[in-house]
Amino acid sequence: MNCLNCSQTVNTNFCGHCGLPMRVKRVDAHYILHEMQHILHFEKGILFTVKELLIRPGQNIRTFITENRSRLVKPIIFIIISSLIYTVISHFFHIEEGYVEFKEVKKTSIGLIFNWVQGHYGYANILMGVCISLWLKLFFKKYSYNFFEILILLCFVMGIGMLIISAFAIVEGLSKISFMKVSGITGVVYSTWAIAQFFNGKKVVNYLKAIIAYSLGMLTFGLLLVLLGVLIDVLIKH
Repeated sequence: MNCLNCSQTVNTNFCGHCGLPMRVKRVDAHYILHEMQHILHFEKGILFTVKELLIRPGQNIRTFITENRSRLVKPIIFIIISSLIYTVISHFFHIEEGYVEFKEVKKTSIGLIFNWVQGHYGYANILMGVCISLWLKLFFKKYSYNFFEILILLCFVMGIGMLIISAFAIVEGLSKISFMKVSGITGVVYSTWAIAQFFNGKKVVNYLKAIIAYSLGMLTFGLLLVLLGVLIDVLIKH
């Protein structure tokens, strides 16, 4: 028979050209359980990824970029799943959403933009990562990593950051004690440590450059949102 994907002639159970199986398994309960097990697998799934990024973030991300990309969950998927977990936990425990509340500007375009950020952390974190990556590329320009490789670093690091905030959100929801400020500080400390470890954790100056670049990236992201909101309001008025 011919492969349905690449039209090559196939005499086995799998296409030798593209690897597509000739018979697709039926979607049933066993299939769903297998897919869930695959996602949560301790050896290559998201739980393994979280463990490795908490213990050895720099080494594991460098390995993903330069050697082996099969052990960790793909970075874009990881940050979206992590952000989704935070969003679900935040809504379930009725934790105040967002890092900053803009009550006085909720009806303006700026307020609407920040509301979108609060409701779409997965995509927003990727955009934040872009801003932070630009500063990291500038501060660590002597290293050979390009912008997109640094963006992968940020996807992993910010994904763990969202899981850290999620853990604190659960504690806050159960105890009714506010931990959001503590979670924010913990997330920044982890991000600084992980970024410095990625480049060269033995140099103290890398930790300083990491926190400065991270802070400037977040500030840049916030300013861009504000400028975009102001521009939209000006265009609407005219």
